[in-house]
Amino acid sequence: MGLAIAPGIALSVYIYFRDKYDKEPLTALIISFLLGVLSAVPALIAEIMLEKIPAIGDRTFMRAFLGIALPEEMAKMFFILIYAYRKKAFNEPYDGITYSVMVSMGFATIENIFYVWEGGWIVALLRIFTAVPAHATFAILMGYYLGLSKFSSTSRIPLLLMGLFSAVMFHGAYDFFLMVENIPGIWLGAFASLGVGLFLSLRATRIHNKNSPFGVSQNTEMLK
Repeated sequence: MGLAIAPGIALSVYIYFRDKYDKEPLTALIISFLLGVLSAVPALIAEIMLEKIPAIGDRTFMRAFLGIALPEEMAKMFFILIYAYRKKAFNEPYDGITYSVMVSMGFATIENIFYVWEGGWIVALLRIFTAVPAHATFAILMGYYLGLSKFSSTSRIPLLLMGLFSAVMFHGAYDFFLMVENIPGIWLGAFASLGVGLFLSLRATRIHNKNSPFGVSQNTEMLK
């Protein structure tokens, strides 16, 4: 069971320490992680309902994007918006990434527990290098736009939608390539899309860290 829990915790800690200037309260991070666990409930209910719709459940592409990726990413975003997004501690764009990852890792951890319970330690080892980093990647892309949205006076809703769209697109592509069974080697597309997502995620963290208002103020103080 430790193999099921450890990856989500490890990635949460990594993102926490990537925040160079103004780290978030641990209580808020823990609550966000637990809300991520809770988000699996409405996501699962929505997935079950959507799978019963023939246009979605019977078509791999539609199921990957609309039957799995959309409800899961919407559930995660909902819990981010009702808790972390409103907090005073959410005071710089990078915090969108931090809280998104915490919620996503909570979701990924409970999902991991179920998969490992059924498949054992081999499944756990595979998911350490695939599904859990994938969830973190989707979260960073969503969180990048959540961070921009929080401090935008004119484009808050469009930026929120862009965050959801980015997460759903990469999540859906990853799942789709893994779900297709009749085309040999197409599963490699999942890792290609994940590679692109990881590249964009690292770039997103660098941009928000570089543009941190706290980083600017600290650099200014050092020059005085």
